[in-house]
Amino acid sequence: MSGLRYVYAICRPFGSTLPAQLTGVAGVPPKQLTHHGLIAIVSAVPEEDFAEEPLRAHLEDLDWLTETARAHHSVIDALTVVTSPLPLRLATVFRDDSGVRTMMEAHEEAFLRTLDRLDGRVEWGVKVYAESEETPEETPEETPVSEKRTPPVKSGSGRDYLRQRRRQRRAHEEKWERAEEFARRLHGALSRFAEDTRIHAPQNAALSRASGRNVLNAAYLVPRSDSEEFVELVDRTKDEEAGLRVELTGPWAAYSFSGSFGAPEGEAGP
Repeated sequence: MSGLRYVYAICRPFGSTLPAQLTGVAGVPPKQLTHHGLIAIVSAVPEEDFAEEPLRAHLEDLDWLTETARAHHSVIDALTVVTSPLPLRLATVFRDDSGVRTMMEAHEEAFLRTLDRLDGRVEWGVKVYAESEETPEETPEETPVSEKRTPPVKSGSGRDYLRQRRRQRRAHEEKWERAEEFARRLHGALSRFAEDTRIHAPQNAALSRASGRNVLNAAYLVPRSDSEEFVELVDRTKDEEAGLRVELTGPWAAYSFSGSFGAPEGEAGP
């Protein structure tokens, strides 16, 4: 295998083969590299794209980054069907097979501990959004200029306006309080099925393009045997509170629970 080595994940040996048609980053099929009872899933990538300098430039290119992330996650998804992988960070690259084995040797004990913790478990993501309710400004009906008159100033109109604004502000605050209370209750209920949880920062609406305010962005490490009940619980809550939207994603490899080897803090599965 010529070129640099792109590493997707670390696994224990598994008895299945990956799909023959599976391709990874740069369109190259992934291979297994064994060392001391651990397996690294790797593929060869061109030096002109993945050496330090060109890679740094590529990581600023959103289109390239999106394509590479999609290929990376497709390999992880295929692994999740046959084992419980420890996914590595996007664009983890080494000079050659020897460099990958040196990395595996250096982190062998930590890899084994993490794989034991992830074995038989998957990650589910749950997000709660409070739908925004924008009240359009009231505009007076169009009146011909010739018929317009300056309206008389009503006594107390300023006080009435301020009172109305206070009522609107309080209703707005109560809405967010209800949304946050719902999110807390849901997180507590879901956590009973999970062996570990992560609360991530709310998603940036400008980046995610999701409507509404994100009041819960959580990941749950759930045994596969409990996943059906976990999903059923999420489904039962989806229409529980008007104006709230619950989104479920997964099952993923345990991106949020891979420690320093996996996704950066604050990032969940795809």
